[in-house]
Amino acid sequence: MSPILASAIAAAALVAVLTISTYNRLVRLRNGTENSFGALDAQLKNRFDLVPNVVAAVGSYMKHERTLLESLTTLRAQALSAASADRRLELDGQIAQGLRQLVVAVEAYPDLKASAQFDHLQRTLVEVESQIAAARRAYNAAVTELNNAVESFPASTVAGALNFRRKAVLETPDVERGRVDVAALLSR
Repeated sequence: MSPILASAIAAAALVAVLTISTYNRLVRLRNGTENSFGALDAQLKNRFDLVPNVVAAVGSYMKHERTLLESLTTLRAQALSAASADRRLELDGQIAQGLRQLVVAVEAYPDLKASAQFDHLQRTLVEVESQIAAARRAYNAAVTELNNAVESFPASTVAGALNFRRKAVLETPDVERGRVDVAALLSR
């Protein structure tokens, strides 16, 4: 065998090994991202399951907030039947905002604040929100790692050829970034 042929075979083998290695890394990163989203989705489901209990606990006290309670129930039903992950996350943001409004509105109901059932539900809600925040951070870290691999050379050439694409990180909606106007929430 000629030295040129041996060099060509060695170069081709090296390219094949690097391509396979890069592909396998991209698959692991994509699967890690999907796994992280699954964990986030499970936490969102916990929140969705908690909503009817919160609505039931506060419903008898909060006659004036009936619209907010009905809205939370409707949003929950829509989120559970959402066809896409993006739509589910959009609805999750609306549910989170509604739950924050509800917690602020509770301040106007001393009997409700003193209720052991509501106190337990409120503590559970805080815990679930904390777990959702942790799951969002883990998901965004997995997405960032995948995006770095998809965009970095030489992996970007393999990623482009094999249809690996960037994923969007979860961002905080503009409405949640601003200052909360507690006075407006309490004056409803």
